[in-house]
Amino acid sequence: MGRWIKRVATACGALVLVVCIVGFAYMRALDLDSQPPAGARSTVADLDFMQAAVHGSRGRILAVVTSTSHFPGGEKKAGFELTELARAYYVFQANGYEVDIASPRGGAPPMRRDDEDMVATDFAFLNDAGARRKLAASLRVADVDASRYAAVYFVGGKGTMFDFPGDPGIQRLVRDVYQRGGVIGAVCHGPAALLDVVLDDGTPLLRGRRVAAFSNAEELFLIEDARSRFPYLLQDRILQKGGHYVEGPMYLDNTVVDGRIVTGQNPWSTWSTAEAMVRALGHVPVARAPGRDEQAVQVMATYHRHGIAAARKARAALPEADKRLLLMHALVAAMQGRAGDAWHLQALALG
Repeated sequence: MGRWIKRVATACGALVLVVCIVGFAYMRALDLDSQPPAGARSTVADLDFMQAAVHGSRGRILAVVTSTSHFPGGEKKAGFELTELARAYYVFQANGYEVDIASPRGGAPPMRRDDEDMVATDFAFLNDAGARRKLAASLRVADVDASRYAAVYFVGGKGTMFDFPGDPGIQRLVRDVYQRGGVIGAVCHGPAALLDVVLDDGTPLLRGRRVAAFSNAEELFLIEDARSRFPYLLQDRILQKGGHYVEGPMYLDNTVVDGRIVTGQNPWSTWSTAEAMVRALGHVPVARAPGRDEQAVQVMATYHRHGIAAARKARAALPEADKRLLLMHALVAAMQGRAGDAWHLQALALG
C-alpha cells in the first residue's frame, strides 16, 4: 500500500508541476501587464470626454444613493456602488448638467468600492473635492425641491433594496419629476426606487413598462441565499408590479429605454444608462471613447448574439478590450458549467 501511495503522490506532484508550467506560460501569453489598472491619482482633467464638455448649463440632475450601510443583522455590508455614481456623474456634467446628490437620510452615505473594477473616472470622483463635498453632505430626499431637476437618477447598490421602496420622499420626487416631463433613470438595484411609485391618476409607474434591473440570475450567482437575505428579488418584484422585465446576459450592458424611463441591468450598464438619459432629455451625448472594460463588454455581447466567429472579428477591431474582464466572464461560465463559453471567452482574452 505504501508503494502505491508514493506513486500516486509522485504522479500528483508531477501533474501539479505541469499545471503550474502551463499556467505560467498562459499568463505570459495574456500579457496582462500591457493593460495596467487605472491610476489612483486620476483627476477630472485626465478624462478626455470632459475636455469636450458642453459650455453653459442645461439644468440640474439629481443622483440618489442609498443610506443603508448593512443588511439586517449588520454582518453584511450594503451601501451604494461608487462606479454607478461616478460614471453617470461625469456624463451628466460633460453634457451640461449640474449634479446634486441626495439620499434618504441625507449626510454622508455608505460607499462600496472595488478597486479592481474601477476606471479613471471612478478615481477622478474620489479625487474631486467638489464631488466629495456633495457626497459627504448629501441632501435629504424629503427636503428636495423636485421642480429644480430635469431628471433624477437612482444609483444602485444593495442598500437600495431596503430603503428605496416605500420611501414617500422618493415616490414624491419620481412622480413630480416624471409628471412635469422629466426623465427618470436607474441602474442595477436602483430601479427599486420605482417599485411603489403611483402617478396622480392612480397608475403605477411601472405598469406596462419595459424595465431592466439586476436579474435574479445575477443576484443568486453572487449570493446563493439571496431570497432569504433580501425582502424580495428585484426582477420578481418588477413583474409583480406589472412591469415587463427585459433580461440581458449576465453582467453585460443592457439598458432599456421606455419613453422617459431609462433603466440599466447592472454596473456595466451605467455608461449607456446615463447617456440614454441625456438623449431622453433631447441632446446628443458628448462623444466619449469607450474604455477597455466597455470594449470587453462589446466583444462579449457580440459573442452572445452572433457567436465566436463574429466575436473574434470584434476582438480584432478592439485590441484594447480588457483581458481581465474577459477572463472573469470565462471563470463565471466555468463555474456555471458552460464549458464551451468558458473556452471561447478565455480565447478571446488571449486575442
